Amino acid sequence: MNDNYSPASLYAGLIGAVLLVAGIIGFFYSSSFGSPGEVDAVIGVLDVNAWHNIVHILSGVLGLLAFRAGAQASRTYALVFGLVYIVVAIWGLILGNHESILGFLPVNTEDNILHVILGVLGVGAYAASDPRTEANAPRGHPA
Repeated sequence: MNDNYSPASLYAGLIGAVLLVAGIIGFFYSSSFGSPGEVDAVIGVLDVNAWHNIVHILSGVLGLLAFRAGAQASRTYALVFGLVYIVVAIWGLILGNHESILGFLPVNTEDNILHVILGVLGVGAYAASDPRTEANAPRGHPA
């Protein structure tokens, strides 16, 4: 068995797991639905509400499913979520600190920095993963 995971597979698996856990933990800080409703900062840093937590949980589950589906799905996840996080970061930076995207997803400067990091890592993981190797990797196994 090959134990070498591609950068995209590592991104999908690790970021997926972290986002899932972060979304669950976020509900202990704020479970308020609203526009944006009651917002609280996880560990005093990252603004969340119930909508933000659900986005993290769904993003995390999709990452874990992509990891499980194989190298090509992980590569697609890394690119798509990397680009989405970059767009969300730019959007949040334009809005400013303690605002909300689409009126219900709270963001602050720390969120925006984290989104930039996740976006750049995703696009980088996509670029660093060889598509020829990825296409030949069996489902559920590393490239």
